[in-house]
Amino acid sequence: MTIRKADDATTGTVTLPPAGLPSRNPTESYWLRDPSPVLLGHRGTPDLPETADVVVVGSGITGAFAARFLKEWEEGKEGEERRRVVMLEAREVCFGATGRNGGHCQPLVYGSVPAVAAFELEVFEFMERFVREEGVDCDWVSLTGVHAFFSKDMFELAAAEAEQLQQSHPELAAQLDVVRRSDSSSTSDKPTLASLRVPSAEGAIIQKKAASLWPYKLVTSILERLIAAFPAPSFNLQTNTPVTSLARANNGAGWTLTTPRGTITARQVLLATNGYTSHLLPAFSDLIVPVRGQIGALLPPTSPNPKPIPVPAKLVHSYVFAADPELGSVAPRDDYLVQRPLPEEGELIYGGGRRLARGLGVGEWRDDEVEEEVARYLRANLAPVLDLASSHSHGEGGQQLQQQGKEREEEDELEASFEWTGIMGYSRDHHAWVGAVPESLGGGGPEGGLWICAGYTGHGMPAAALSAREVVRQMMGGKMGVEETGVRLPDEFVLHEERVARARELPHLTQGWEATNFAGLIGGAGVPAGGKGM
Repeated sequence: MTIRKADDATTGTVTLPPAGLPSRNPTESYWLRDPSPVLLGHRGTPDLPETADVVVVGSGITGAFAARFLKEWEEGKEGEERRRVVMLEAREVCFGATGRNGGHCQPLVYGSVPAVAAFELEVFEFMERFVREEGVDCDWVSLTGVHAFFSKDMFELAAAEAEQLQQSHPELAAQLDVVRRSDSSSTSDKPTLASLRVPSAEGAIIQKKAASLWPYKLVTSILERLIAAFPAPSFNLQTNTPVTSLARANNGAGWTLTTPRGTITARQVLLATNGYTSHLLPAFSDLIVPVRGQIGALLPPTSPNPKPIPVPAKLVHSYVFAADPELGSVAPRDDYLVQRPLPEEGELIYGGGRRLARGLGVGEWRDDEVEEEVARYLRANLAPVLDLASSHSHGEGGQQLQQQGKEREEEDELEASFEWTGIMGYSRDHHAWVGAVPESLGGGGPEGGLWICAGYTGHGMPAAALSAREVVRQMMGGKMGVEETGVRLPDEFVLHEERVARARELPHLTQGWEATNFAGLIGGAGVPAGGKGM
């Protein structure tokens, strides 16, 4: 990627090239190995409609929930009152970031703006309840999240932030536990670094709200049900239909989207395009930057004790491994892990290693390549930071487990059943962009009919669902969402001209770390974003 200098540093003019279209031959994600037969190649009508009331571009978690809320808004309405909603997807359903992420849903409670932390907790609880009440088969497992720090200084900064919440926001602090090297299981039942399987860490923060899931199955369940309940033209899903350009309609009322299959004009358009947003809105090139992440599905080691049969390690937490001391702010560790349920293979879904990627992955919008150096890091790096012994105890056997961990470090790298990449949308000011696109960015404000919900900075799973509901509420004139639920979109997510100006006073994204809370942690004000949403 080539970064161009702005003509005038005071104006914040675009310095990054816009993203291209999603790759036609992407890497094969673990989550996409069993695609929905209902949705594969789905087109609600053989031809692309010429008009619609609303077009949603993108079929990931944001697009799926937005479509659901749009149709929920119409409940009880009939005939002409019902909007014709068309969803356009460049590839197959959910083949973008949501189908390529780390399988986490975890709010970031500490080191974040309190309003954002509270919102993400609301989203988590909404998602947990939604999966349960709707009977969504997506392997949702509620657990706790362990953020293990391998730099003492950075752990102390993170711990100080977590402990400061006790005074400022005790309801948030109640969601956290701080674990130090000095903590011992012999004096209390409090977890230790050894019991958390991270004995070599300098310290850890436990977040009580976390989950692992099969994100593709969550999205496909929503869309399959929409297709069944609202057949075309009420809800018309069109896959393999990339939008190549977006322009005002000739009559000025609405927008015309051009695709290889023809054009479609709609009164309102919602871009749920995340890292690809700048392809259709080049003015966002410096505000939402594509960043490529990489993940592997690793087969876990089995117990060296063969009786009765070798058993894979069973993890009861999700993990973030953060902050190597030797690299500091230049390229900090930000790796993340969940395990697939046992007694199946129990694959370890391990992502990260971006500090080894070409250009740190910044500006990369193609997900058709696996970088071997990153893949090798993911296959070989997990054992030193995580105790992968198949059983764990606080008392006897602790030394044996440590010895097994040391032996594990010397073994060959783990076998990967899948290795893939995905494109995240990194926001210049850390936060998602939700609302009407202003005229200066290519829209026309609330009356212009162009909306966006994107830019999650690798943290979309605990933010997207209710961000989608908020943007739909705005599109429908404030008729749903806040009034009924009390859930309030954080001010930090709201899209307006003043925020754009403030964001453009920040440094341009050249490494990607500037848009994560790592940048704040190094300065004493933030921590890495756990729970990757890609």
